[in-house]
Amino acid sequence: MGGYSTSRRIMVLEQLLPRGISDSGVIAAMGRVPRHFFVDEALWPLAYSDTPLMIAGGQTISQPYIVALMSELIRARPGMRVLEIGTGSGYQAAVLAEMGLEVYSVEFLRELHISAAALLRKLDYQRVRLKLGDGTLGWPEQAPFERIMVTAGGRDIPEPLLEQLADPGILVMPAGSRKRLQQLVTLRKENGRLIRENKGSVSFVDLVGRHGW
Repeated sequence: MGGYSTSRRIMVLEQLLPRGISDSGVIAAMGRVPRHFFVDEALWPLAYSDTPLMIAGGQTISQPYIVALMSELIRARPGMRVLEIGTGSGYQAAVLAEMGLEVYSVEFLRELHISAAALLRKLDYQRVRLKLGDGTLGWPEQAPFERIMVTAGGRDIPEPLLEQLADPGILVMPAGSRKRLQQLVTLRKENGRLIRENKGSVSFVDLVGRHGW
């Protein structure tokens, strides 16, 4: 496993720091999570490369920089409750847990939900709670959430997620009118006001569900 520890360090030094990732909690978490476990074993040699990789169900695990960027944009502190929409492989949830957050993650595809649950359990990520269901509806039984992260691209931010975002709170999501081409949006809720900013162009798999595509 020493080789993969080295790969994690190189990933941080060559992909994250030069692009401006500066949150010490994010950097430490990215350096600890064994990313190769979250992809098929045949892809382990590529696990720390600067690229997204295919996982089950036609979905992807985002490239390391995008995972780090979204983790930084939520500006979270240890102990905060974060809702993740799109568990996927479980990698983003693991990074958030390593940041000291209480993670609630919803996955639409049963195959991914089952595999992520098994892996996160094996790696002892006890701060992660998983749900199989329509992520565009959020997780109302556990709301409100101080932070919400959507790891799939939709037309716009689903209304149920806005309702479940605490005040103050921050939501990060790729959104736009074209599939696979979105703007990475941050939405801050402050004293009942919503402050929206675009953080650049990204390409994510489609957000599916009642308020998705």
